Amino acid sequence: MTKQVADQTITLENAVSLPVSDVRDYIALLKPGVMTLVVFTGAVGLLIAPGSIHPFLGLVAIACIAIASGAAASINMWYDRDIDIYMKRTQNRPIPAGRVPADEALSLGIALSIVSVTVMAVAINIAAAVLLAVSIAFYVFVYTMWLKRSTPQNIVIGGAAGAFPPMIGWASVTGGIDINSIALFMIIFMWTPPHFWALALFRCGDYAKVGVPMMPVVAGEAATKKQMLVYTILLLPVTLVPVATGLLGVFYAVTAGLTGLWFLRHAVRVLRNAEERAPHKMFGYSILYLFVLFGAMVADVWLGGLIA
Repeated sequence: MTKQVADQTITLENAVSLPVSDVRDYIALLKPGVMTLVVFTGAVGLLIAPGSIHPFLGLVAIACIAIASGAAASINMWYDRDIDIYMKRTQNRPIPAGRVPADEALSLGIALSIVSVTVMAVAINIAAAVLLAVSIAFYVFVYTMWLKRSTPQNIVIGGAAGAFPPMIGWASVTGGIDINSIALFMIIFMWTPPHFWALALFRCGDYAKVGVPMMPVVAGEAATKKQMLVYTILLLPVTLVPVATGLLGVFYAVTAGLTGLWFLRHAVRVLRNAEERAPHKMFGYSILYLFVLFGAMVADVWLGGLIA
């Protein structure tokens, strides 16, 4: 009798814990870590854009950007399930680990894509909705299904997908695109290669194992490090374009200059250092760098408003 009660208790505990585990797995499909950066840069584009938007609608626009990011990530995991199972960084993802069926991940991605774009079009404006749809399509079809497995330039071209959020946030307020929103796009576009190649350097074996032609696999570590340095150098003047257009001022300019030079220092150390720690540190700093850079944009506009 005691054993039966114990077994029933265990069964009840499992029944209670399974839904929690399932929810976490479905959340993992949306790549919440990547989503954080996407949402942040999208929110910055919205906050620094000229004009105004009702706070509730602003939150709706940001939510649509977040949902769209998760949708693209879920479809990406569905498509890459055949290689994810062989890579240490990805083998514990919900699909290769067998915790979420592949067709459910695809259905989730498609459903969230439709919802995010539709709500953006109805609640915000058509321009923002079109940009949102293009960002999803670019990440899924251009990067994931075409470039990732066919060319070492996959990150260079495919990086455009991650550069759309600030443009979408900007368009949510202004209803269009201009030189300033393009400048925000270009900052992330130029940032992506050194950021992702730093990761690829210490995950090179994983990509080689599954035949993904990342730059370190195809061109070698030395050539990759040189290109990382070139992109980091080019990134610095690009970050100052919003100052040249008059969108941002001295506070942002100083922050962009100092953080950009420190980013460049990391690139030089990666070029000169054969140890894994250098690219690992550069990868970590690159994430902090983008957060600080875009945070400085908001702070600069806020300070400008106080002075005015």
